[in-house]
Order: sequence, then C-alpha cells, then structure tokens
Amino acid sequence: MADITKEQIEEAVKGYVEPHLHKDLVTAKSIKGIDIEGGKVRVHVMLGFPAESVHDQIEAAVKEKVEAVAGVTSCEVVVDTKVVAHSVQKALKPIDNVKNIIAVASGKGGVGKSTTAVNLALALSLEGAKVGLLDADIYGPSQPRMLGITGKPESLDGRTLQPMEAHGIQAMSIGFLIDEETPMIWRGPMVTQALEQLLNDTNWSELDYLVIDLPPGTGDTQLTLAQKVPVAGAVIVTTPQDIALLDARKGLKMFEKVEVPVLGIVENMSIHICSNCGHEESIFGQGGGKSMSDQYSVELLGQLPLDIRIREETDGGKPTVAAEPESRISQIYREIARKTSAKLSLQAKSYAAKFPNIVIQNN
Repeated sequence: MADITKEQIEEAVKGYVEPHLHKDLVTAKSIKGIDIEGGKVRVHVMLGFPAESVHDQIEAAVKEKVEAVAGVTSCEVVVDTKVVAHSVQKALKPIDNVKNIIAVASGKGGVGKSTTAVNLALALSLEGAKVGLLDADIYGPSQPRMLGITGKPESLDGRTLQPMEAHGIQAMSIGFLIDEETPMIWRGPMVTQALEQLLNDTNWSELDYLVIDLPPGTGDTQLTLAQKVPVAGAVIVTTPQDIALLDARKGLKMFEKVEVPVLGIVENMSIHICSNCGHEESIFGQGGGKSMSDQYSVELLGQLPLDIRIREETDGGKPTVAAEPESRISQIYREIARKTSAKLSLQAKSYAAKFPNIVIQNN
C-alpha cells in the first residue's frame, strides 16, 4: 500500500469550507502542520480569529475529511488561535499593546450601536480574545452604565490612566471622569483632543482587539478616528428602516474614502417577537441590511431581534452576552464576533512592530 502524502491530506482538508472564513483552511493558510505516521495523521489548525465555541465543530469536520482518505486509520486535529496585528491606514502606527482596533459606527443615533459595540466586545472575549472597549461618544457616553462600572480610573504615574474592568474586558470612557449628569458643552477640537487622550493615555494591557464605540454620524470624531487612529476595520450598525439605511450608507462611504475596510453590517431590531404570544413582526421593515450588503458587496454579519431583554440587561449594567452567554441572542452576538474577526484575519498583516526604531546620534 502506498504511503499517505501530505498533499493527499491537504486535498482532503480543502473539502471543508470554514463558514466564518468562507474558504477552506488550506487556502486561508490556517494549516500549520500535518504529521503522518503510518496510518495515523495529526493536523494542526491555527485560526487567526477567536472561535473557542466552535473549535470542536472544526476539529470534527477536518477529522471526517481526513479519515475518508484511503489508508488513514485515525486522525487527531488540534485547533488553536493566534490573533496578529493587521494593517491600518497609511502613515499611521499601531498603538502600543493593541493589536487591532475595530470601530463600531452608525450613520444615525438610536439604532443600537452602543449596545452592539459592548456585546461585540464581550462576545470576542468569550471566544477567547483579550478585549478592550473605548467609548468615543464624548457628548453621550453610555458604556459606564452598560458595563455597570462606577468609580474613577486610577493613574499610577500622574499622566496615564489604568483602564476600568468589567465582565472580563478593559474599558475607558469620558463617563468615568465626569458625573453622569454633567453635560459636555465642548466644541469639536476639544472633543477630538479628548478622544485622542482617552485612546493614547490609557494603559491598555496586551489587547487582541480594541472595540471603539463611535458617536453617530460622520463628523469631527469620525474624521479624527480616520486620520489619527490606526483602525484595522469598521462595523456598521443599522436597522431595516429606510431612513436608517440611508444614513448607514453614508457611514460606509466615509470609511471607504478614508481607506478603512468595512468588515460588515449588523442589522439591529430586525424583527420584533411579542413577549406574550411569540408573534413575529418586522415593524421597521425587512431586508434592508441584506440589500445594502448586496449593493456594496459587504458581509451581513448578523441580524438581531428587537427584544426587551437586550434593553433591560444593558440598562442594568450586565449586557446580554455577559448576563446570558448561552442564550439565543448571545449566540447571534458571538457569531457576529466570529465573523467580524474572521474577516479581519484575512486582511494583510501589519509588520510595524517588527521594524526597529532608527535613532540617529551625533557622536
């Protein structure tokens, strides 16, 4: 009997298309090792995105494909994750201790962007990543309430701030520094300076992802983010309503213009499920996110229902993904997190950290 070859195993693995990457693991460069000993095969899969909840499914799928190869008696599959830094806008350098920044944006207010941002951050953390959340809404910071954080951040050196922590993620917001009822009566330049300080003067600790919850619209804060903050990708949040989609398109176009890749669209409040009778109704219209996704060739990452629990849990300081990690709604958020980070993992890597700093000295 002829020996089993590595090429045979690779060809077999190619028969499985990983659903988050939309391509097979060989093409996605996720196969890091194939060991063959007689009829025993060991395959090492290294994903570029956090997906702990589906490791078993990937192992089973690869094992099934490999064990179908003639001569293979058993197959062991090991799945790991290694998140690396990905390229950002030209002329910008990544922030220390932050591998990737994901901006969560919306064209207009009231579409559930902050709720999506906090649950996305929590879902990435549950899937195995180290995650931070920056509340960039200076005028209306909502993350302190949503995360249930009280108190003020510490400064160990008098210049920088230690991030606050809740539910396993690091967080920073102007809301930690001011009273909840104090209005921020600031002009644009002060707001953009505050955003830069919150981002750069926080001692983030070895983050795989920093999720930035942007204020709605396409104004000063968004422009600062595009020009001065090294963003690896953006997520657009909308509802199926025509007027929300109109504004969401503007947000998408803005990121295109400033060369920030749009990783996908999240359609919030897709369907209302009556808490009494279970009747489902598309009260904000339907199909909007899908048509926008088709029109701009951007992935529809997920559709979330209009559900009273999402509102109650975020208002109570324990968002759905933290309060009910195994619930149906949390599963949707976790799928959105896996799809978002998988899309990002396919982008070009950043090699900025590998380049030494060049210092010119006069001797």
